[in-house]
Amino acid sequence: MDLNRLKDFFSADDIEWKPIAIAKSTGKGLAAAYVTNRAIMDRLDDVCGPENWKNEFVAGPGGGVMCGISIRIGEEWITKWDGAENTDIEPVKGGLSSSMRRAAVQWGIGRYLYNLPGQWTAVDERGRFVQPPKMPREFLPASGQSQTTLSRVAEPSPAMQPASKAAAGTRRREPARPRTDAPQKPGAEEFFMP
Repeated sequence: MDLNRLKDFFSADDIEWKPIAIAKSTGKGLAAAYVTNRAIMDRLDDVCGPENWKNEFVAGPGGGVMCGISIRIGEEWITKWDGAENTDIEPVKGGLSSSMRRAAVQWGIGRYLYNLPGQWTAVDERGRFVQPPKMPREFLPASGQSQTTLSRVAEPSPAMQPASKAAAGTRRREPARPRTDAPQKPGAEEFFMP
């Protein structure tokens, strides 16, 4: 079982979009892409085999839901967890679906979608996209190529990159720095993220 294949790109048919911010002045929404749960299950079946993965749900803090996706590696089950709040529409189903997508990202499934360039796309009066956003070609699978080959192409967009990088081709968060605009107490430093 090659768990690196979990990170492979998905076809455009396996991706859905939702607006995460709407600019009323322009009538456009900032598009966020996510992998459908069916595509996640298919990917786990293809890479691990249907008998070698499972998911479970438990109540999360504040009324949300936590999902754990477990993969059998040898004789041991390894579980990665993440959670989500219940949604406004179909609260229970929405919470289960969102938490499973987030747990899948813990395994690398669809994680590359966080590196997509920002797209502002026209929305209707109810906040739905008039036409779905387009997936950039460099984030789509090429026949015979795996994620490891394509990851060199799919650098984070300039808008998504941190101000400086430790090395070309890597995406790293800068370490916290002591604040210089706040009074310092001996032995106690305040930190902030740029």
